[in-house]
Amino acid sequence: MLDASEGYTTEDGRKIGGVVMEMKNITLRFGGVVAIKDISFDIRQGEIRAIIGPNGAGKSSMLNVISGFYNPQEGEVYYQGTLRPPMKPYQVAQQGIARTFQNIALFEGMSVLDNVMTGRIRQMKAGPFAQALWKGKAEREEVENRAVVEKVIDFLEIQAIRKTPVSRLPYGLKKRVELARALASEPSILLLDEPMAGMNVEEKEDMSRFILDVNDEFGTTIALIEHDMGVVMDLSDRVVVMDYGQKIGDGTPDEVRNNQAVIDAYLGVAHD
Repeated sequence: MLDASEGYTTEDGRKIGGVVMEMKNITLRFGGVVAIKDISFDIRQGEIRAIIGPNGAGKSSMLNVISGFYNPQEGEVYYQGTLRPPMKPYQVAQQGIARTFQNIALFEGMSVLDNVMTGRIRQMKAGPFAQALWKGKAEREEVENRAVVEKVIDFLEIQAIRKTPVSRLPYGLKKRVELARALASEPSILLLDEPMAGMNVEEKEDMSRFILDVNDEFGTTIALIEHDMGVVMDLSDRVVVMDYGQKIGDGTPDEVRNNQAVIDAYLGVAHD
């Protein structure tokens, strides 16, 4: 059992820190439907933490609890060692937690550059009047935020489409733009909801490389939901497995791969 205050070293020699987020006995209900039932797990500094499970397992609901879209009826969320009260999504974002969505949520009529710039909103402090005049503090903020955005655009290799309206982009590039917008906020924790859903093999390889690079070069802690088990096992340091709203496995990819309850869930073995 890992100590919450201590990290661990991965097989490839990466140093993972202590717990930055902990979900304790989370239960989430929608009327009479229990989407999540008494689940506990943690996310550690610098790791790639996967949340997997069959369709309807409650994975996206869990990500929505982490990001503040849902507040659980039972259980506690701890962030950086402090109990987190019920929060709105914008308050969670202000804590340094960013996310992408299962269904792409971009501004289709805006350019790639403008979409990525929206990721800097929480860093913009100048009032609307100053922004309209574009003088003083507003001008300095714009220059500083633009520099961060251009760095992200270069990092994700989307320079060629930076002025292109998002509506004209193929699906795989839209996914990359959404990742860019999340990265532009300079998050401490990045939540990815099925970042490779609907992609072809080449697009998945590109996205996998970018996720690893984000984790390695920026030191960003990542929690992701993904259905492609090959991708999950290759990318993740630890994996938590859900089924019918309950946790049935938690550990390294090898431990999860050999977990009989996980094997049964993915093979569709009947539940008693």
